[in-house]
Amino acid sequence: MVGWLLASAAAVCIGTTYAQPSPEVQARISAAIAAAQASNKSTDIDYTAFVNPFIGTDYTNYGDVCPGASVPFGMVKFTTDFTGYAPAGYISDPSQKARGMSPLHDSGTGSSLGTYGNFEVMPLLCPSGFDTCTTTLEARERYRKNDSDDAYPGYFSLTLDNDIKMEATSTRRAGIERFTFPGGSKPYFVLDLANDLPASFAGGTLDIDPENGRITIGGHYGSSFGPGEYHYQAFACYDLLNSGTQKLSEYGVWTGDKYGLDAKGLGQTHLNLSQNLIGGTPYQSGALFSYEDNPKEVILRVGISFVSTDQACANAEEEIGTSSFEEIQKASKALWQEKLSKIEIDVVNTPANVTEMLYSSLYRASLTPNNATLETQGAFANTTSFYFDSLYCSWDTFRTFYPLMTLHSPIEFAQIVDNYIDGWRKLGWMPECRANNLPGWTQGGSSGDSIVAQFAVNYHSEAQALGIDLNDLYAALVADGQVNPPEWNTMGRQVNVYKQFSYVPFAVLDTGSTGRQTREGSRTLEYAFQDFGIRQVAQVLGKTDDVEYYTNRSYWYRNVWDATVYSDGYQGFMQKRFSNGTFYNTDPVDCSPKDTRSSQECSLQEDNQSGFYESSSWEYSWYAPHDTEYLVELMGGNTTFTSRLDHFFDEGYYLAGNEPSFQTPIGYHYVNQPWRSVDRVRDVVMNNFNIETAGLPGNDDQAAMATLLGFHLLGLYPVPSTTHYLIVSPFTPKYTIHNAYLNTSTTVTVTNYSGASVAYPIPDGVPAYVKNVTINGVPAKSRCYVDFYDTFRVGGEIEIVVTEDKTYDCGGPVPESLSMGGFARAR
Repeated sequence: MVGWLLASAAAVCIGTTYAQPSPEVQARISAAIAAAQASNKSTDIDYTAFVNPFIGTDYTNYGDVCPGASVPFGMVKFTTDFTGYAPAGYISDPSQKARGMSPLHDSGTGSSLGTYGNFEVMPLLCPSGFDTCTTTLEARERYRKNDSDDAYPGYFSLTLDNDIKMEATSTRRAGIERFTFPGGSKPYFVLDLANDLPASFAGGTLDIDPENGRITIGGHYGSSFGPGEYHYQAFACYDLLNSGTQKLSEYGVWTGDKYGLDAKGLGQTHLNLSQNLIGGTPYQSGALFSYEDNPKEVILRVGISFVSTDQACANAEEEIGTSSFEEIQKASKALWQEKLSKIEIDVVNTPANVTEMLYSSLYRASLTPNNATLETQGAFANTTSFYFDSLYCSWDTFRTFYPLMTLHSPIEFAQIVDNYIDGWRKLGWMPECRANNLPGWTQGGSSGDSIVAQFAVNYHSEAQALGIDLNDLYAALVADGQVNPPEWNTMGRQVNVYKQFSYVPFAVLDTGSTGRQTREGSRTLEYAFQDFGIRQVAQVLGKTDDVEYYTNRSYWYRNVWDATVYSDGYQGFMQKRFSNGTFYNTDPVDCSPKDTRSSQECSLQEDNQSGFYESSSWEYSWYAPHDTEYLVELMGGNTTFTSRLDHFFDEGYYLAGNEPSFQTPIGYHYVNQPWRSVDRVRDVVMNNFNIETAGLPGNDDQAAMATLLGFHLLGLYPVPSTTHYLIVSPFTPKYTIHNAYLNTSTTVTVTNYSGASVAYPIPDGVPAYVKNVTINGVPAKSRCYVDFYDTFRVGGEIEIVVTEDKTYDCGGPVPESLSMGGFARAR
């Protein structure tokens, strides 16, 4: 959950009202859903019309969602950047000012400084001419007009308070920006070289070609979630003449700062600025240009590259060419329709808010990571593998993002897995938290292991055809599990001491590697689950000795369980531990929502003494997704486990926006009380998610939150690195998941469904609890979980019969746990 605590330190404007997007956005979505319901059609539905890109763009819950124009997994996402805390560039806060529109952003990441925001363009009105234009950042910032923000898949716009409208649409590596000016005014534009969102400029160049109406620009910039010593390069190509229909008037360059420097060079065409070694905020700089004949509308074509300005221009030529704004927008919408229609629900009988939440979540689940294939630099320059930027962080996404992709998009999943394996080929370990084309901070170890394991156990038969060498995949896993990086803050694990002690010790002497020696409890738990992923792939490949070895290592989570610790009347909690075997006890309440000490550090800080990452022992003590039945025993059996889980929620330890909490609402399945999971998931959804800008309970975390909500609404929850999906209770009466690669479609029908069940508490007498599950007419062995190989992989029909009886059990085995004989064979 990147930035969970970093965000809390950001300035918040207390007492201001939300700058909601235009009321027309919600009216348009509601009308589209109502029309679909009235049509009573199950085909030819425009799913893009149900998407609300502004969910999660608020400034109180810090959803950090980018509503900008993008294609699925696009490298570019065009939106307007704002002042204040706005990691995605855009923020709904009405007290913040627009800085300009830029093409590079991430969505759902919580860097307190922001990420990307390179090459901002700000339209200006300069009534007194070129020399009076407000080029520097603070001088040019403007408020937006109230309720003017608009967005839908492939499109973004807003209007400034001077009545200039800014619009954008995009392709994978390019886009079109359209600006509409008040009648009779002369359009001016400032194009920024140095002002990215985190103010990380480390040198660059800008060139104006007035004859061809082109500005090329590029430079080096810093990481948003990684070592400050690292820099990436980015380039842009701005074509200003709209295929000859626009004519430049004035042009030149400028530099400035906050302390009086405001220099403009009319007619000058070149900037070459190095990093300012004396420190401080980088000098501001860029281009300034205007148009003849006072055109009301101005079109800019923009190409982006991480390789060179020449490639940026080539990308614009290849992907945009002479196409109009409307043509590019239409093509983007078609790509989104294809992506969103992979899951088709019964819109007619589904509550409208569920439809909007689901398709908005599915939309965000295809915004990232950013497909930057052929745009590689550094160690990955000229790689022949697929390349995705903005992976941050695998710790966030392995739980729900990739298990959802498993159901419908194996091609894209394979491309991302190829990217992970290529990281091992180039750097020795798979990436963990790549951001801005640079290694980012690790949070729980090598969570990429769980991602590639998820792919391997579900698609090993198709791996070769999908471009994945399973032997290389396994070698990458073993490297993560066995080879200690000399510096493990950005990739790999501190596996040397982990193997020596069978847990990650606190205050251990490590003579062979460097990293921030905190989070010992949570790193042990995460390392053990990553070992389970390696075990799963070893089983697929028939490596019997490795299966046994990594099975044993996956049990090492038990080595940080301290049975002597009490909290709130419950005994036994995960704790960090010295290398001599004694525990270093901390209060399990530390770093929970009930922790009242404002000075407590809980993230990557060096003084995080809790032993856990962005979480408490109360939260992390539930974490053994592969072996939950054994946790039940550790906690004292079914009755105590159930009571303790109830207490966890009722007393406020649960954090809906924090990944270690994701599986806890379904924990009741493991004590054969799935009806409690149904109630708890209704509670989680109804009290934490909605269709407003504040509709997420925290940072979207590269769509980890979006896919969690998606699973809840579909009535499923995945066990990562396995083929299992737990059955809860769908919020929709019927849905079909299409897997074009496997040429399968799987329809889930909820018999006796009632829209009244979409509530918390579920009203008495309303059916919502699972009575029977059949798979293609055959009773399922359990009504608590299904296997991908028996269901979504082969296609067909799943019927879930629901009833008002809330005392049902699994009607067969509870979900599998490793130490109880589960996951005994590869499918």
